[in-house]
Amino acid sequence: MKFGKRLKQQVQETLPDWRDKFLSYKELKKLVRLISSAPPFLNGSSEYGKSEAEFVRLLNCEIDKFNAFFMEQEEDFIIRHEELKQRIQKVIDAWGPSAKQPSEAEYKEEMGKIRVEIVNFHGEMVLLENYSNINYTGLAKILKKYDKRTGGLLRCAFIQKVLEQPFFITDLISKLVKQCENMIEAVFPVKEEEKGNKGRETITVAGEEIFRNAITALMTMKEIRRGSSTYSHFSLPPLNLTDSDLIPSFQLNSPISIVQ
Repeated sequence: MKFGKRLKQQVQETLPDWRDKFLSYKELKKLVRLISSAPPFLNGSSEYGKSEAEFVRLLNCEIDKFNAFFMEQEEDFIIRHEELKQRIQKVIDAWGPSAKQPSEAEYKEEMGKIRVEIVNFHGEMVLLENYSNINYTGLAKILKKYDKRTGGLLRCAFIQKVLEQPFFITDLISKLVKQCENMIEAVFPVKEEEKGNKGRETITVAGEEIFRNAITALMTMKEIRRGSSTYSHFSLPPLNLTDSDLIPSFQLNSPISIVQ
C-alpha cells in the first residue's frame, strides 16, 4: 500500500479529536508537484530560494503542530498513569484482603472498572507512538520527493532537525506503555487456562474503538518500519512483532473475539 493511502486510512481509524493533527501529506505532495512543474530555474537563484523557503516554512508549521499535540498528550498520559496507580492502591486499601473491612464483591467491581481504563489508556499510548512513527515517515517521504523532483538537497539536513523534535522522541511514552503492561500483569494476572489458549484469544474491552484502533496502529507501525527496496538510513528501524504480540492478552467484560 502506498504511504498516502496508508496515512489516510490511519487518520480515518484514529480517535476523532486526533484527525487534524496528522501530516498534511496530500497538500505537501501537491506543492512539490507544483514547484517541480514550474518553469525551470537554477538551483541557487532567487526564485528557487523563495520556493524552497516556502516549502520549508510549511514543513516547520507541520512540525510545530506535531510537537504541540504530542507534548500535550504526553503530559496528560503522565498524569493519568499516576492517577491509575493511586486508584488501584485505594481499592486495595479499602476492599482488598488486608483491608479493615474486606469485600470481594466491591473489590472485583472497582478493579473491573480500573482494568477497562488501563486497557484503553494503553491503547491511546500505542496510538501516540504510531502518531510519531507515521508523521516522521511522512516527512521523510515528502522530503525525498522534493529532492528528487527539484534537484534540491533538503532531506538530510532537515531530517537531522526532525530527529531532535519532541514528537519524535518517544522514550517516555514507550516507558509508560511498558509500565502499564507490567501493572496489568501484576494486578490482573492471566489465568493458566487463558495462557494455554493459543489458537484463539477472547479480548473483551468496553472501549472497543480504542482497542481496535490500537491494534491497527501496531500493524501500521510494523508495516511502515519493515525493510523494503526503498529502505535507507532515514527509515525507522524494523519493528519486530509476532502476530501474537499485536493482540495483548487482556480479559475484560464484553467479549470481542479475535481469531489469530
